[in-house]
Amino acid sequence: MYHLLLIKRWIEDIMLLPFIGVGRLIALLKPSAKEYDIYFFFPFYHIGGAEKVHAQVAHAAGHTNCIIYFTRKSYNEGFLAEFKQSGCDIKDISKFTDNKWLYFLNLVYRGIITGYINRQQQKPVVFNGQCNFGYKISPWVKKDIRQVELIHSFNSFSFIRTPFLPFISTTVMISQQRIADHLAYYREIGVPASFAEKIRYIPNAIPVPADVKEKSKEQFTVLYVGRGGLEKRLHLVMEIARQVHAKDPAVAFEILGDVSDVINPVESPFVKFHGNQTEGTVITNIYAAAHLLILTSSTEGFPLVVIEAMALGCAILATPVGDIPLHVKTGVNGYLFSAIENESAIITEGVNHILELKKNRPALETMAANNINYAKHNFAIEKFNEAYRETINPAN
Repeated sequence: MYHLLLIKRWIEDIMLLPFIGVGRLIALLKPSAKEYDIYFFFPFYHIGGAEKVHAQVAHAAGHTNCIIYFTRKSYNEGFLAEFKQSGCDIKDISKFTDNKWLYFLNLVYRGIITGYINRQQQKPVVFNGQCNFGYKISPWVKKDIRQVELIHSFNSFSFIRTPFLPFISTTVMISQQRIADHLAYYREIGVPASFAEKIRYIPNAIPVPADVKEKSKEQFTVLYVGRGGLEKRLHLVMEIARQVHAKDPAVAFEILGDVSDVINPVESPFVKFHGNQTEGTVITNIYAAAHLLILTSSTEGFPLVVIEAMALGCAILATPVGDIPLHVKTGVNGYLFSAIENESAIITEGVNHILELKKNRPALETMAANNINYAKHNFAIEKFNEAYRETINPAN
């Protein structure tokens, strides 16, 4: 299968030559005014866990001699300010590269940008943050230019990237479980074993606060953070909230993030909806006031929201997916559901665990303390920054 994918890519490359040639000519006639140390390629800057990590990577390794290309249309300006604060030049080319009616411009831009990259006197580094356009240009980048990719999970990009593996110097993955998934996939389709040696594990991280204020002993708040994607199974959270509210209306449920595509707030008056928030202090205060983070996802890598909740003293209630079981231990810093696919079991266990923790404050406080301590020792942003700097520019 792997060799067939390579043949398919070679055929596509031949068909693309005229478009690449036009792009290269444009790059020659209109050269870049500046050379860059790093070319970052990210799809979006809107609010999302992956986007937040991408902004952190830009802060860790980027500077004024770097450029970030955004290649897909973002839904909002969520993390745009954070990307700008990295000091990198920002260029949103989505109107050219994310327009199905003018798709030929996407093809031409592959030639333009690789023309800029290849013509530099000083060799840059290309960093691809799970960006389709970043993979599509990889065959057209000079072979002696380092290309680094970041993979968040085992999903459609795991298949999109496969024929472009020969061009990737280093693969960063954020989840030990997802590394295992990719290695199994490599073996299944016949990817050479040498590509496994290119994978490097760098877990997500955050600036862990030095002090966390004590949570209310009178209130008990359950928090969901994220979007309303299909794999998040937000309908399970809402059913758990409905059943808990029927048994104990004093338990508060809150949702941080835009979930309007799957939930009508009017139909759920027992839930407080914060919507999308971009102000760091507001987000921190929401986490800090919550007692329990709930996740009912069918699949994850290792979500940043778990790290944020741990650092701010929330117990965790989650499905045992991705790397979550490596960091969350039942009875120590939260609870893992006993099932992933059995939705009725998840609902029943969720209701029981929430009502139990509300009554058992000593256990809840111990879990909170354990998570704060765990986050400080495992998810410090300093280690994250150092790891990305060394990976992107090993000589430095």
